[in-house]
This record gives sequence, structure tokens and C-alpha cells, in this order.
Amino acid sequence: MELIRNARVFAPRPLGIVDILIAGEKIELIQPGIEIPESLLSQTIDLDGRSVVPGLIEGHAHVTGGGGEAGARSRVPRQVLTDFTAAGVTTVVGLLGTDDITRSTEELLATTRALNEEGITAMCHTGGYHIPPRTLTGSVASDIVNIEVVIGIGEVAISDHRSSQPTLEELLRIASQVHVAGMMTEKAGIMHLHVGDGPAGLELIRRAIAESEIPARVFNPTHVNRRKQLFEEATDLASTGSTVDVTSFPVAGDEDAWPAWKALELYWERGLPTDKITVSSDCGGCLPEFDSEGRIESYEIGESHSLVQTLQTLIENGHPVEAVLPPFTTNQARLLRRETKGELRVGADADLVVVEDPFKITDVMARGRWHIRAGKRQITGTFEK
Repeated sequence: MELIRNARVFAPRPLGIVDILIAGEKIELIQPGIEIPESLLSQTIDLDGRSVVPGLIEGHAHVTGGGGEAGARSRVPRQVLTDFTAAGVTTVVGLLGTDDITRSTEELLATTRALNEEGITAMCHTGGYHIPPRTLTGSVASDIVNIEVVIGIGEVAISDHRSSQPTLEELLRIASQVHVAGMMTEKAGIMHLHVGDGPAGLELIRRAIAESEIPARVFNPTHVNRRKQLFEEATDLASTGSTVDVTSFPVAGDEDAWPAWKALELYWERGLPTDKITVSSDCGGCLPEFDSEGRIESYEIGESHSLVQTLQTLIENGHPVEAVLPPFTTNQARLLRRETKGELRVGADADLVVVEDPFKITDVMARGRWHIRAGKRQITGTFEK
């Protein structure tokens, strides 16, 4: 057991200055002045009033590397453990994107398992941009039911010149598999949808919800802040029960897009359901700019640290810590149906981040083990230097 004393806990709701008792991979107790014999403790850490928040949940990660749209040389290398932990991420969802041909479901599954073995919590989607989806066992439903770490399908591309231009019928057929498999396994059972710059926007998702019996929660569009009009559509969709995901990619001042922090502010100002919006980084993914013929003009690589930058901006803008945390923690956990994640409470997984103002990460614990202490990496990936 390990005792953390004098922590200012945001669970995300503020709990004040309390102690946290860790037993194995779980939080055993949270309260002021915990008394326990020192002989039973592996160590005691006094945080002297520094803030502790839940570990962040990265809901969209190209753990095997993304890219590939500008030839083989543009294939992004796989993500390593500290790409996540250094950004306070303790839970990650891996997926395939444009390249679901040279990047395989088998490779994604192995990389997901490796991250679990290295000490964080990792899960993944089956499939990728295209329909029919790339699977391991022959069907989306079978992958979700029979492979423990597979929780849904993604990222299926719509409104994008790189997509397979799916029809409504094709989308519904796969969504029904995901929904039923999620029910059978008590997994997330979501269709994580990449939304491109196409003029159709979210029309296909709106029709799927209106013309079928599949619950709105199954449809989970991402990148919805990439165009301002697309974001307007997404805010309407959130009112129907879908969880919409904004991406913390860089946005230029004159660009027709909202940075993640601004999208969150707009969403909150409109009084929309606070539990129906999340933030992810597209880490390991290629963030391209295309010309009129669909050729890449330039691209950047997504990083989980952009989540931290978004939180810093929101806090500097005057938003309370407890108000800005849910899209990165509890909302993600609810969408993924992971009850032990996203919150600091008794019985939850011991995933926590120690921060100094304005959200500068100093320490990270995942599943009861310190990955970062006093800014120094304690655990690295197997092949990291």
C-alpha cells in the first residue's frame, strides 16, 4: 500500500485537501487524516497541497502510427508509452485510420496489448476508415465479442474524399453489429466516426438516428471542430444523445475551424448536455492539408500533449479545474463504459496526475505505479531509450 498525503483532489468535483490510500492498482480510501501503521506502507508521499486529478483518457490514438497519405515515407511511427504518460494519459483507445491496408488489425491488437503490459490501460477499435471493415475474426460483432480489448469500430470515415463513401444502409448494418455486440459484452459498443471536410457533414449520422432504432449513443463523430459549420451540426447532434468529440489539433487564426478550447467554451455557453462532449488529440495521426486534387500540401503529427495545452488554456481563461476536466475524464469513461476510470473515488483504478498551476504535470500514476515522479520518467516503454 502507498499513502499520498495532503493532496488537493479534483475527482473531478473538488474534495479539498485529503489523503489517498492506494492498494495495488486501486484507490482504497480518500479522506482527511488517514491513519495507518507505517509498517504496512511501501511509501508515503506528502504533496503539500498540490492538486491531484484523474488520469486523462485519450479516446483517439493511432498507437501503431497513422499517416501514409503522401506515400510510404509519410507513415508515422508507432506511439510509445511515454508519449501518453508524459501527457498525463493513463487510458488510451487505439484505432486505424486512412491506412487500414498496410496497418493491420493484428498489429493494432498486439500494440494495444503491449501498452497494457507496460502499465497503462489500453483498448482498441476494430476496422478503420473503410467499409467493408478490416477485422480479425471475420465480422465486427465477432471481434468485439471474442477479443477482450476490442470495444467498437473506428475510425470509420464519412464526408471525406479518403473514405469508401458508405451508404446509409452500409453504415446501419455495421452500427447494428456494434450495438448488439456492445450489449452482449457490456463494452462501449460505439461506432467512432471520422468526419472530414465534405459538405455532407453529419447528414449520414442524422439520417441513421432518424431512420433506425439504433440508439444515438452508438454514433460517436470525431473532429467535429474542423469546420465551424460542422461544429454547429455537432452541437445539434449532442442534444439527441450522441457524444461528439473535438480534436485538440493546432488551428491558425484565420482558419475555418475552432481550437478545442474554444469549441468547449462555445458548447458550454449554449447550455448543451455537459456529458455529451469529449476531447481527443488524434495522437500519432497525420493532420494533413490537401490541395484541390486531393494531394497533401503539408501535414503535422497529432500529440497527446495537446490535451494538456487545451486544459491549460481553459484554466488560464478562468474556468474552474472541476469544470474543464470531464471532457477529458468522466465523459470519456462514461462513453467507453469503464466505470473504474475517469474519476478519483474508492474502488476506482489508481490512475492520477499531480499538477501545478496552470496544469503543469509533475507526477503520473497509472494502475497504482508511478510512471513519472517529480518530472522524471520512472517507467519507459520496452524499446524506449
